[in-house]
Amino acid sequence: MNPKTIIDLFYEPVSNRSRNDALMFKKNEVYSSYSSEEVRLHSECLAAALMSAGLCPGDRVALVSENRPEWFFSDIAILLCHAINVPIYPTLPASQLEELLNDCSAKFIIVSNKDQLGKVEEIQHNLPSLELTIVMDLDNSNSDKVQGLKHLLKKGRTSSPLQLNQISELKRSINPDDIATIIYTSGTTGPPKGVMLSHSNIVSNVIASSKVLEFDRDDRVLSFLPLSHIFERMFDYLIFFKGVSLAYAENIEKVPQNMLEVHPTVVACVPRFFEKLYNKITQTRKSNTGLKKNIAEWAFKIGSEYSHRSLQNEHISFFLSINQWLAKKLVFSKLKEKLGGRIRFFISGGAPLDKHLGEFFHAAGFLILEGYGLTETSPVISVNRPKKFRFGTVGLPLSGLELKIASDGEILTKGPSVMMGYYNKDLETNEVLKDGWFHTGDIGSLDADGFLSITDRKKDLIVTAGGKKVAPQRLERLLKGNPVFLNAVIFGDKKPFITGIVVPNQEILIDYAKTNQIAFSSYSELVKSEIIKTFLFNEVERSTRQLASFEKLKAIIVTENDFSLDLGEVTPTLKVRRKIIEQKFIKELKAIYVVNR
Repeated sequence: MNPKTIIDLFYEPVSNRSRNDALMFKKNEVYSSYSSEEVRLHSECLAAALMSAGLCPGDRVALVSENRPEWFFSDIAILLCHAINVPIYPTLPASQLEELLNDCSAKFIIVSNKDQLGKVEEIQHNLPSLELTIVMDLDNSNSDKVQGLKHLLKKGRTSSPLQLNQISELKRSINPDDIATIIYTSGTTGPPKGVMLSHSNIVSNVIASSKVLEFDRDDRVLSFLPLSHIFERMFDYLIFFKGVSLAYAENIEKVPQNMLEVHPTVVACVPRFFEKLYNKITQTRKSNTGLKKNIAEWAFKIGSEYSHRSLQNEHISFFLSINQWLAKKLVFSKLKEKLGGRIRFFISGGAPLDKHLGEFFHAAGFLILEGYGLTETSPVISVNRPKKFRFGTVGLPLSGLELKIASDGEILTKGPSVMMGYYNKDLETNEVLKDGWFHTGDIGSLDADGFLSITDRKKDLIVTAGGKKVAPQRLERLLKGNPVFLNAVIFGDKKPFITGIVVPNQEILIDYAKTNQIAFSSYSELVKSEIIKTFLFNEVERSTRQLASFEKLKAIIVTENDFSLDLGEVTPTLKVRRKIIEQKFIKELKAIYVVNR
């Protein structure tokens, strides 16, 4: 079969690769499953109920929910109705939700629970186009404007032959070039824009990705990146299409526990996941003593040598092979068990992954395949392959996509997965789509073998008062690669030198204070200590010693709390909102440049 629409992707495995554990979810403290056939039935019943409620082709339906099977049912049901799915992050406050709902003129909204319903009720009077709110966790409601998803599913099961025939007709009438979804950008570089993606945009990306990422019936994928994000959504389409079992994590905090419960073979993550895992492993290694410490250090040394030789296609001696087997048996197998015991590879996207992290985990026996893409490209542009990868790069372009580097270093791409445009924003569309080429806004380079590397966001590049260009994301990755720092944001545009705001690792800082007999009554007091600030600045210098002098930080601001999604300091995919953080610390930043003038 050659799928042309998302609906084609959905029905093909239901017919030919069905399975009993197609979608897995946590219920009453244990994982339960929906079969492929149950997923089909629920999606079609909900589609029939939505049509009965007045949903018409071309209408926009907002979907505000955490990852769960009902998200998947709702998505397919909306598309079966020839309507347009507008996924919105459930973490957004009511004010931002109102802005997006009005921008797309949403007719219906499907939300997960009463908390999300509360947001809608708070802004209902400012939503002239909204006719119906559907709540996943609600059985029924006395209001005509609010209905429970379970109630709609029951109504859908008693649909008339005429309604079922309507679904079949709509399914056949969907054109590959029809809009499937409007996805709002995260707003790191300006107000959110609604990216219009057609069925063929997304399907082309699914098919191209399926040719380079290997899956079989024994695989199981853990889903925990937000389905509101195009990467997880496209990836879930791919998993379902390939007939692979898909398990939803309860939430980001429960991922370690869920991995032990579902034993995934593949997990898609953002770099922050690996940074936190690396810091945890590093702390454990430091706390080990005696024989346990010696064995662990020996194992990582052997793993690093074995990894380096295999990546460079160098000779691996019998002695090294035996030692690598022992290192796996004694040390790395325990780490693998903590990650579910069956991991074949991880996929990393959303932000650049530091090269040393890829090498570190490869030494421990875990392959991280880094990829790159944007909402506007449905999303994958390039990705490393299980048998063809290069750490420090985001891999090779997908088939069907053209890629080139502009004279100023910006990455340009052309191909079937490039968006239709921004919703109701022709001017912004014309700024990034020129002669068929999409201007990504990212700075990068291609090596001799065609592997793509990302340097920074074009708009994030810092130009100092001396005219030197500095890539802040590179510096931030170097700092976050040091276990002492949980997070960092770099500043210095049009300033005489570079500075940054750092978030220290509380456990490491307290251990350092106790070891060095630094008295403190609270953690807040500790981070303000001049001794601690000196220690942290020395760690900054140690982490960035290989940089040119103009790239190095001359001063830092220490904050005890990590950047918050609730405060709007990071996006739902954990990208920092540089301008918001800068505004929050504007007094401290100004003071640094006054003092060091």
